[in-house]
Amino acid sequence: MSSSRLVAGSGSMRSGRGSEPKREQDATDKDQLEEQCRYCFDVILSHFFRTALPSPRFPGGHFPLFVTWNKVDSRGNLVLRGCIGNLSGIDLHQGIVKYANASAFDDRRFSPVSLQEVRALECSVTLLHNFEKAEHYLDWTIGRHGLIIEFEALRGSVLSATFLPSVCEEQGWSQQECIDSLIRKAGFKGSIDSGLRSSLSVTRYQGCKASVDYARYRRDRVGENMWNSAWNRV
Repeated sequence: MSSSRLVAGSGSMRSGRGSEPKREQDATDKDQLEEQCRYCFDVILSHFFRTALPSPRFPGGHFPLFVTWNKVDSRGNLVLRGCIGNLSGIDLHQGIVKYANASAFDDRRFSPVSLQEVRALECSVTLLHNFEKAEHYLDWTIGRHGLIIEFEALRGSVLSATFLPSVCEEQGWSQQECIDSLIRKAGFKGSIDSGLRSSLSVTRYQGCKASVDYARYRRDRVGENMWNSAWNRV
């Protein structure tokens, strides 16, 4: 997939699959992943208040990655507000900036995130690795693997979609329920049966993920003396 194309995290994939990333080990450590999440908040606050974006404080590298924004609703549940990323890899520093903005403001499934919502946000960053062809549509493990499916629909059109490794477990789906939901996410509206499932081309992959909510982000940035006073109006 070209790094200039966007992929919605629970929507249809628009291009080819990624390859094994050129890893810098530190970038996948929990502390560094959490710093990437904090930097996503830096990105959107710099957007809202038109302030200079600080330099990143996490290691570089080249990764397929996704940035996800969730919002805490009135019942305390996390509700998806945007998720966009890339399956073929991008410079990590550039990718975090690009997809923090894109997932917050350009996910067509949702209205753009507003300043009034920022206090209720949680950001997650997932770095992807170990892409491999599955032997069949159930050749993957819930909670470990993300999925890319491709299949031929009516009139020869090819449909495709992806779910990140956390999606199936978070939704409480069985493997078949996850596959069927992914087929729907790809845009297929016909009948789903064993023949269709068996015809799928499935790629599985793994991910390293961390999440940081706004309260922790602000507390950490204040403690590090990295909080911009222009952001006090959040």
